[in-house]
Amino acid sequence: MYNSYELNESVRRALDLYSQSLIKVAFTYLKNIADAEEVTQEVFLAYLQKRPVFENNEHEKAWLIRTTINKSKNMLKTGWFKSRNPVPEDLSYLPKEENEVLQAVLALDKKYRIPIHLHYYEGYSIQEIAVIMQSKPATVGTWLARGRLILKEKIGGLDNEEICL
Repeated sequence: MYNSYELNESVRRALDLYSQSLIKVAFTYLKNIADAEEVTQEVFLAYLQKRPVFENNEHEKAWLIRTTINKSKNMLKTGWFKSRNPVPEDLSYLPKEENEVLQAVLALDKKYRIPIHLHYYEGYSIQEIAVIMQSKPATVGTWLARGRLILKEKIGGLDNEEICL
């Protein structure tokens, strides 16, 4: 259990280390930066309220990502979220190639989009993604392979070229 000072310091450290990653994870679900930031705030609020004790930094990061995924899914289920017309995000600040790749990744079905984001953008292994997504490693590997194939068809590339995100 944390005292107030230790809790504040652990949340501050987690904010510094993980907030941008959590926003990106939420963004892959919600496709809206404002909603992703809101979910990330809710995740850190849950951290403050629940006061979880972690074995190490990787355990803490996995908990934060899993909580972000759950809260993003919850937001997607709300009637308000389903009935609104989402405004496409302005990604014009990215270089053209990055914008094209990111748009293609965001257009993927959720079961391909999330593992691709976690693997290529966050650096997680297939086994770690399986734990986070509560799936089997073989299933995650299949999702990654199928997602890469879809991206290759959308973006193009050489037959022997590997997709680099």
